[in-house]
Amino acid sequence: MDKPSPIVGHRVDKSTLINLERGKIPPQAVDLEEVVLGAMMIDKKGVDEVIDILHPDVFYKDAHRFIYEAIFKLFESSEPVDLLTVSAQLKKEGKLELVGGDFYLIRLTQKVASSAHIEFHARIILQKYIQRSLIKISNEIIEDAYDDATDVFDLLDNAEAKLYDVTQGNLKRSAETAQNLVIQAKKKIEEISNKEGLSGVPSGFDKVDRLTSGWQPSDLVIIAARPGMGKTALTLSMARNIAVNSEIPVAFFSLEMSSVQLITRLISAETGLSSEKLRTGKLEKHEWEQLNVKVKALENAPLFIDDTPSLSIFDLRAKARRLASQHKIKLVIIDYLQLMTAGSSQKGGNREQEISTISRNLKALAKELNVPVIALSQLSRAVETRGGSKRPILSDLRESGAIEQDADIVSFIYRPEYYKIDEWDDEERTPTQGQAEFIVAKHRNGGLDNIRLKFVGALGKFDNLDDFDSPFEFQSKMNADEENPFAPSSLPSVDEAFGSAMNSDDDDLEEDNDVPF
Repeated sequence: MDKPSPIVGHRVDKSTLINLERGKIPPQAVDLEEVVLGAMMIDKKGVDEVIDILHPDVFYKDAHRFIYEAIFKLFESSEPVDLLTVSAQLKKEGKLELVGGDFYLIRLTQKVASSAHIEFHARIILQKYIQRSLIKISNEIIEDAYDDATDVFDLLDNAEAKLYDVTQGNLKRSAETAQNLVIQAKKKIEEISNKEGLSGVPSGFDKVDRLTSGWQPSDLVIIAARPGMGKTALTLSMARNIAVNSEIPVAFFSLEMSSVQLITRLISAETGLSSEKLRTGKLEKHEWEQLNVKVKALENAPLFIDDTPSLSIFDLRAKARRLASQHKIKLVIIDYLQLMTAGSSQKGGNREQEISTISRNLKALAKELNVPVIALSQLSRAVETRGGSKRPILSDLRESGAIEQDADIVSFIYRPEYYKIDEWDDEERTPTQGQAEFIVAKHRNGGLDNIRLKFVGALGKFDNLDDFDSPFEFQSKMNADEENPFAPSSLPSVDEAFGSAMNSDDDDLEEDNDVPF
């Protein structure tokens, strides 16, 4: 095959002309460009593998750039990608003849038999583009450096900015497994058996699972709360229950915290060691042993954490598709929705329209992958300014219209303790210390309920609220059997009695160390 001309059919910039004068051809991999494009048109998996690695400008040949732009637009609008649809898209844009017509597209598909190794080929194409970019930047820096009128510090600043743009625009992060993030081998403290009779993914919170039958495939679940209520803590606890106890693969996209910070919080919850001790490393000998033993299961958990900041909905879809294909993930968690962007396809418009686009695409992603998608969301300040009860309601959702409409389940986290409220507003006036309420305010396929959970602030985790966590609940249970004090139901077993006493002591210690975050 003849090598393509560096001028005819290509964009020519100053760096290319300089290289030609020196007898050098810019770095390129035209053969691999043909293979990658052909594979994308014959295999959907090929599109999922490389769509978030490549962008149109990485292609050396203009015809290939036009073809990739057509594929990109089809993918972005969730249309099928094949020889006919790509041809129709190019014809619609008036570029079919520019790329060589249907004959050239057919020739591309005949070059490959499958999408095997397509990611490896795509990364070579990206490397060649980065090399060309560095050559172009270097030539611009050389030219500016010869100009005496240029301020040297401005030159340095511009050079750093250009190199940073190359790095950020092309070297995208990938999800990391919990095994890669947890340095030392750890062992889990206890196993919770898989819940029977659940049709969805079990959250690990008994009453929540009874209400929802587990998180259902294709559902979009919104968990909203004010800052400091424990949104991340709740979903981390949930992710831990699902990945460790049920061994179900989970993808956690964190736009706010780094993956190391998240795994440290998981380690804290798993070992019972406070986050402060883990941050400072000031551990006693027995605590080091505790650290090395108690979280062994976490290391091998099928938990995938991606901490790419300012993630666009397009990149999220591409990453989630790849994780579903490679690791069979059954749940996607996003922390949190308002930090996402709609991407380059969303031109103009206000923030509410952008959130509408994001929530609509999250619901589409849940349906496409057939997995539940849980997205955290912020609440407006209306909760803080409202007199009386601070319990959130649906209208408190920020940019609530689209989110409320697209979601199958909308839930809130409410901790009265955060607002210095010492007692629940129920008839028993039970204490609120170390407790939270999981409020299901919208449930498209089930009932609504306010479910109380245990909140351990020092460890940053949520847990099931045991029957005897509250002395008022214990007294109520005793009163219920008052007529027959010797009834078997009124007498706890020896294991229950000792277990409850031990749990009560532990709860007292946890509540003394409870700090809101």
